[in-house]
Amino acid sequence: MKPILTLLLCVIAFPAAAQGVLTLDSCRAMALRNNKEILISKAQISKAHNERKAAHTNYLPKVALAAGYLRTGDEISLLSKDQKSQLSALGTNAAAGFQAAAGQVVQQMPELGPLVESLGTSLVPVLDGVGQKFVDALNTDTRNLFAGSVMLTQPLYMGGKIRAYNQITRYAEDVAGEQLRADEQEVILSVDQAYWQVVSLRAKQELARQNLDLLRHIDADMQKMIAQGVATKANGLTVSVKLNEAEMLLTRVDNGLNLAQMLLCQLCGLPLDSKPELSDRGLDADAGPAEADVQTAFGNRPELRQLETAVGIYDEKVKVERSAALPNLALTGGYLLTNPNLFNGFERRFRGTWSVGVALSVPLWNWGENRYKIRSAKAEAEVARLRLDDAREKIELQVTQASSQVEEARKRLALSLKNNEKAEENLRTARLGFREGTITTSDVLAATTAWLQARTEVIDARIDVRLTDACLRKALGTLR
Repeated sequence: MKPILTLLLCVIAFPAAAQGVLTLDSCRAMALRNNKEILISKAQISKAHNERKAAHTNYLPKVALAAGYLRTGDEISLLSKDQKSQLSALGTNAAAGFQAAAGQVVQQMPELGPLVESLGTSLVPVLDGVGQKFVDALNTDTRNLFAGSVMLTQPLYMGGKIRAYNQITRYAEDVAGEQLRADEQEVILSVDQAYWQVVSLRAKQELARQNLDLLRHIDADMQKMIAQGVATKANGLTVSVKLNEAEMLLTRVDNGLNLAQMLLCQLCGLPLDSKPELSDRGLDADAGPAEADVQTAFGNRPELRQLETAVGIYDEKVKVERSAALPNLALTGGYLLTNPNLFNGFERRFRGTWSVGVALSVPLWNWGENRYKIRSAKAEAEVARLRLDDAREKIELQVTQASSQVEEARKRLALSLKNNEKAEENLRTARLGFREGTITTSDVLAATTAWLQARTEVIDARIDVRLTDACLRKALGTLR
């Protein structure tokens, strides 16, 4: 079942190829599907589209999660070493003063001597213990520090930078789309040239065969005339030479046709050894010429649209550089979590707090860096405008030249048709005269050569009309 389904899909995708007959439109469609440059341009469009979506997110708040662990050699100490030693010996340090005060009391009240002595002996270690507990309570133990935060940042004013970047990415997407159009027109023109080249060579192949058959008939008549003694062997050799030349001409045309077919197959994505039949077997049908309107070219040429968009991009770059000299304002908010935490005496537990704030950044002095960058961006924008003007002038010249080539090709076709009519009549008269013996061998061979040349010029002129019309349409930006 799978092979049958695959075959059906191939027939649907390539109906002309499946039937063995290709039209110009089917060749164009296959080339557009298989051309690598077209596929690259489509990928560039996807890239530019996603960049535009990414730039749009700069309007929205960003949320970031951060976490970390820090191991230090020493902990943070809220007390100095002297303060710790004094607190740890709080009772011992206070004993001297206590004994002095107690001595005065004992002098006045001797009966309290034993009580004071026992009180002093028991109070010293108690006070030393209290001091040590206080030192221990102020122990931060921050050698192992864990921290985490969730921060939200909402831009409020960035000097117009975000808006400019969004516009630049929109322009970049437009440029990618116009590049796809330009690549498509290049591919279509290449396919047209290869297609009509195959049609031309097939017509010339048929013409070469007719010429070969004609010379074979003349050679047969010449052999009869030689046998009857009304012609010489030299005349027969002259005809034989022309016959050999006709065979060589047919061989060259066959080789050229094979190469042209391979080129067309390569452009269409077909196997190089395939021999597709083309629907345009004849060259008599002729479409009307395109109207050479320069304004049409200005409105349709993808190159101009790209350059116009480039001007917009460089104008936006000026705004980006100018935004660097303007204040930036953003709203921030978040939640900070630490262990040991700072909110309950360096407790060895995770605890946090929220925060909300506004961040303002104002550039004050940078030695004119922003001013120079703005001038540079303006110069780039001016260069883009000059390139656009130059492209307009060149496109106007291209349209004029292409229009002249179309007119020249049509005049050449009209003259070649008249010459062909005369050459055919001349050949018919020469053959009748040759059979009746009133025309020499050289005259009939000259008439044959003139007829072949006239027919070849007609074929070339018809092909030239189609190719120049395609070039004109490409110059106008309407080739599709």
